[in-house]
Amino acid sequence: MNEIMNDILNRYQIFLLVFIRATGIFIITPIFSRRNVPNTLKIGFAFFITLIVYNLINLDIVIYDDLRMVGLIIQEFAIGLILGFIAYAFFASLYVAGQIIDVQIGFGMVNVLDPQHNVQLPITGNFYYILATLIFLLVNGHHTIIIALVDSFQLIPIGEFPLNIFVVNQMIDIFGQVFIIGVKIAIPIVAAMFLANVLLGILARTVPQMNVFVVGMPFKIIVGLLVLIFTLPLIVSIFEYIYDNIFTQIHTFMRLISRG
Repeated sequence: MNEIMNDILNRYQIFLLVFIRATGIFIITPIFSRRNVPNTLKIGFAFFITLIVYNLINLDIVIYDDLRMVGLIIQEFAIGLILGFIAYAFFASLYVAGQIIDVQIGFGMVNVLDPQHNVQLPITGNFYYILATLIFLLVNGHHTIIIALVDSFQLIPIGEFPLNIFVVNQMIDIFGQVFIIGVKIAIPIVAAMFLANVLLGILARTVPQMNVFVVGMPFKIIVGLLVLIFTLPLIVSIFEYIYDNIFTQIHTFMRLISRG
């Protein structure tokens, strides 16, 4: 243990850079970045992860001046943020789906406060996010993110962060996939709401004395919730697809950077 501490003290700059990259990931990635997790715990967790990672990787870099050190700190923090953002972006597709579903069902005015970001979120999207988080923990997705952090030092060594057009194209592709996944999740309920509106329109023509606006709202909520319940097994498989996309896109980003 004394040898490890002496090595860290002799190469404290490299240890600090590893710590900065780890902190960047934990600031924004799902699970680790929630506000209800104390900042002390986040910093301590990042520190102990850094202790492990520092002894698993071989880092040889010479830092001559403070100006270069500042540049490397910004660079490492940016790499960590991007890696964490890729994971968070796919989780954001659940909010996109939730917003579409809430508007169709009639929950458009019903939002909940997300303590992580201090913003109003769709109630269905928040339900999907919590469910996806639980499944993410069950399949050890958080372990995979930590593994990706370790792999990042092999594919993106400290001091190397060459941005290229391939990375920009990948980010654009990720944003496109977020909206596509959100629409795919919402499609069953959107289709059910379309059929419900058609049925209400037929009833309005055949039974004109019935107040469609009074009957329609609870009817659409019931139909929407029933479809939501029956499609939960399908949603779980979509969650697995999201997790696979997260890990694939993170490693794709690292390969693109290393190729640049």
